[in-house]
Amino acid sequence: MDRIEGERIEGERIVVLTGAGISTDSGIPDFRGPQGVWTKDPSAMRSSNIADYVADPEVRRRVWRMRLASPAWTAKPNPGHLALVELERQGRLLALVTQNIDGLHQRAGSAPERILELHGTLFDVECLTCDARSTMEAALERVAAGEPDPPCLICGGVQKAATISFGQALRADVLDAAVPRRLFIPPNVATGLHNIGDEEAWLVNYPDPPYDPGLKDEQVEYTEKELEDGVVK
Repeated sequence: MDRIEGERIEGERIVVLTGAGISTDSGIPDFRGPQGVWTKDPSAMRSSNIADYVADPEVRRRVWRMRLASPAWTAKPNPGHLALVELERQGRLLALVTQNIDGLHQRAGSAPERILELHGTLFDVECLTCDARSTMEAALERVAAGEPDPPCLICGGVQKAATISFGQALRADVLDAAVPRRLFIPPNVATGLHNIGDEEAWLVNYPDPPYDPGLKDEQVEYTEKELEDGVVK
């Protein structure tokens, strides 16, 4: 497989960054596109803000209703996901860094040890008080049974999907494994292929990166060895 989304892949050490754009063909809407969740309903952004989620029970109830009907539960990988599996099969994929929470890379067959989920996963639930972790399946069973905002069974605290919302820091362990210590992915990086410091080190980026005013518009260069040492441990 030499092309992903019409772009030729060069090099033997490839780091891939995927965002919401890769999953739209699987029926999972992005956020800011023409048919995006926030484009169609700007008020839905409150559901992705941790302060609103914690403070407002109605926001949490809305989120749990959305989780019940999420297309992620039935979505299937599309050719973009499968192309990355083929890239891995060829031995050219160094790491697959994803902003997505839908698990479609795993479903497509990408090796879990190659996948770094920057924004967490939709398939687990965590308590914001005691950090207890459980499955989304179990939480949604409680929602379907009549609990609109199921609290933690251990401490009674507020639960949410094990994903990163606006206002939450990225998990340090995942971030450290995803990129070398000084590397920033600029929020306006263009779709396509980008040389990131070595003729055999490429970044494949899909559109719809998260808005983060704290990220600077810069891209630091790294050698292949630094990528191997810093990205895959």
